[in-house]
Order: sequence, then C-alpha cells, then structure tokens
Amino acid sequence: MANPQGFLNVTRELPAKRPVEQRKQDWKELYEPMSEEKTISQASRCMDCGVPFCHNGCPLGNIIPEFNDAVYEEDWMLAFQILSETNNFPEFTGRICPAPCESACVLGINQPPVAIEHIEKSIAEEAFKRGYARPKPPATRTGKKVAVVGSGPAGLAAAAQLNKAGHTVTVYERNTRVGGLLRYGIPDFKLEKSVIDRRVDLMVAEGIKFEVNANVGVNVEVKQLMRENEAIVLAGGSTIPRDIPAPGRQFQGVHFAMEFLEQNNKRVAGDDLTAVPEIHAKGKNVVVIGGGDTGADCVGTSNRHGAASVTQIEIMAMPPAERDINSWPNWPMILRTSTSHEEGCEREFAVLTEEFLGDEDGNLRAIKTVNIRWGKDQTGRNTFVKIPGTERELPCELLLIAAGFLHPQHEGLLEKLGVGLDSRRNVAASPEHNYQTSVPKVFAAGDMRRGQSLVVWAISEGRECARSVDAFLMGGESTLESKDVGKLALEI
Repeated sequence: MANPQGFLNVTRELPAKRPVEQRKQDWKELYEPMSEEKTISQASRCMDCGVPFCHNGCPLGNIIPEFNDAVYEEDWMLAFQILSETNNFPEFTGRICPAPCESACVLGINQPPVAIEHIEKSIAEEAFKRGYARPKPPATRTGKKVAVVGSGPAGLAAAAQLNKAGHTVTVYERNTRVGGLLRYGIPDFKLEKSVIDRRVDLMVAEGIKFEVNANVGVNVEVKQLMRENEAIVLAGGSTIPRDIPAPGRQFQGVHFAMEFLEQNNKRVAGDDLTAVPEIHAKGKNVVVIGGGDTGADCVGTSNRHGAASVTQIEIMAMPPAERDINSWPNWPMILRTSTSHEEGCEREFAVLTEEFLGDEDGNLRAIKTVNIRWGKDQTGRNTFVKIPGTERELPCELLLIAAGFLHPQHEGLLEKLGVGLDSRRNVAASPEHNYQTSVPKVFAAGDMRRGQSLVVWAISEGRECARSVDAFLMGGESTLESKDVGKLALEI
C-alpha cells in the first residue's frame, strides 16, 4: 500500500453526471470525464486490508488491491496487465457492472467503499488511449475449431480465451451486429456502442471470426456446426421473458422491455426499422412493471423519448434505504436509485397489476392495480394479501414488462442439439461437470446455463467454460488462467 493514510485523508468521489436536462436530449454516456489526478487519489483509498473481500465479491476474482496500488503509483501499464489477467472486458464492467466488489470492500464497513468500478473503467480507457490494449494473436494454432453461439458477454469471453489458447474460433450471432445483451439490451447512455465496436475490432485483429445474421438452428444448420467443429459453446443467453398474463394482455401498447430497448438501440444505431411496428414513448403515459436494472433502462429511454409521464411499479415491498451492516460482505438488499430515476420517474412498491384496460379500438388506455401487504404463511413462505380500498386505474398508453427472464429459447438450436435441461429449463451443464452438456462436445455458459444474471457473471462463466473446452480439446490441463487468483496475486 503506497499511501497508508489514503482512506483517512481522501473521501470517495465519482465522476460528475451531466445535467439531467442536457443528457435527456441525447444518447451519450452520462458522466463527465474525471481527471487522472482524482482517479489516482481515489485509488489511494484502497487500504491493503489484509483479507481483501473484494476478491470474493467480484465473480471474476479481480486482483483489486494490486491494480489500485499500480494506479496510485501511476503505472497504468501494470494496472492494465493485472486487470486483464482476470477480466477480458474492463471497459464493459467498468460501466455497467453493479459492482458487488464494492459491497464487499472492507472500507465499506464504516466508510464509503473504494470507487473500484470507476478505477477499473479508468484503467481500461487509459490502456486504449496509451496503446496498451492492442491485438495479441496467439503465436501458434492448435488446428482445433470451436463454434461459439451467441456474442453477448459470455460468448465474447469464451471466444477471447479460446482464441488465446490457439484454437480457431467463430462466433455466431443471430442479430445484425455483435454484442448480444451488451448491444441490444443496454441503452447507449450507459454503454455507447462504439465501446463494443472498439473491442470487437481488436478481437477480429486477434483472429476471431464473427458471423452475424447467423441464427443457428434456423439459417445455419446445427449438423453443419457439429460436423465442422471439435467443440461448440452455447452462450445464447436467457431470452424468454416472464409475462404478466392479466386480463387485457392483448391490447396494443403492452410490450416486453427487451422489445422496446432493442428497437431503440437499433434506432440510435441508424438501422432501418420500417418493417417493424414502432414502439415509442413520446407523449405517452408509460408504466414499467419491474423494479430492476432493465426497468430502470426503460425509464431512462422513455424520458429521452419525451414521455408524458413515467411510473415504475414493483410487486415487492420497498427495500430499506440503508444497508444493514450485518449484510457485509454480501450484496445488500437496499433501495437503489439509478441515474434514470433521477431524470424523472414515480416509483411505487408492493403494487399488483390486476388488469390491462383498453379502448374500443384495441389500444391500451390504463391499468388496474391494487396495493398489497407482504407477510409469511404458516409454512414460512412469503405471501401477500390485497389491501381493500386501494384499487385504482393508472393511465397508461405504453406498458413495458421488465419482470425478468425464465430460460433460453428451446425451439431451434437446443431442440436440434438434444441437450438436457435442468429443473429451471436452462441448459444443464454444471461447473462440476466442466460446463459440458449431455452432448459430449457441446458446452454451455452464461445466462443460458445459470439463468439471468449479471454481465460480470457472464464473463466469468465464459472464461471458466473456455478452460474446460481447452482441456477437452487438448486432452489434459488447460493453459488458460483460472479463477484462483491467490498464486497470481502473490507473484505480483
């Protein structure tokens, strides 16, 4: 630790956000640049706590104290080398990860935690600016071919690692551009798509091939992939959304969140959308059902469209505003206010949607809701009761369902491969079985295997799956890095 009093003398500071009225007029990223000097000062707060719980909080096992120390010493190349050992895409996670590492930060017990996510993003951006992030194709090729189905964070991470091991990798993406959830599920104001393009260009320069408009099981034959590749990695994500089958679901104006977000991201990218019905919030009363990050993304997007009003409702009770210290170092259940909420949004909790109401033309005009009270039944399970007298109609012309995802799409690829499913109808391929499915040379990673989760978990899954594929292909131990960072940390 270069500055043993850093955490005593420096308070947590994050980049300033652009003014609300300014940022609502465009799709650019939310934050103003922060000076290098301030970032270095923030890195000084990492206090060499002896047992760095941040390692365990991070699904990737990022070596956080070491890269913070390198930043404090202004050795940006070393910081990038340390970070790159465990994280293929710090420019993504430094923008959109909810930072479970910060929740596990020891300093966070009685002070604001170290600004790990901002430091991570800064390391990545400095690396690109200074030329440290450059193509590094493998010195030799193994002659083994691997197909990765899905170009979201899990697929990209698996592809990067397998290519690093010397295998010839082709990534298949059914949409028009590479990126999966990163490209189509996250608005540009959180992740500008030039950041993805920059990384994909680097991966192409390293020898990875990308095929877009390639829907395996539809216009790309599954048998062809099985025949031409020594291994296949399934990283298609969890894509079947949870519906709300209330009366009136058929009215025009009720959409899943991803329909709305994907169309808008394509609109911002300049794609031709003339062939699809427009989903737009301008001048409408918008209701978002679901209190998570996807719901918040719908809020921010609706505000930029010029919605008349935006309301986000959640069936669960409002979580506490402050963290219970007994929750440390685990991820705390607290009320989280995103930048999208700051831009204008009514938030309501413990609200049940009972019916969608429409007009005579079949268009949505309102929703019928009732407040509920949560408790436990005789078996100890959570349950709720409706509160009499709280029924009401909420004006709504655009309803966005952001209630999460159930499992991957089974029709097409998965059915034709014949892979087994687990009890939640995800692809069965546990880490204990090396991410291998019931079909020997087919592996699975990310949300398609574990169910909907965080981007950082998807990257972790892609990396770990790649290790298993590499070992499978080479008939022994993999040369790729493992999640066990202890030895690496000691070496550094």
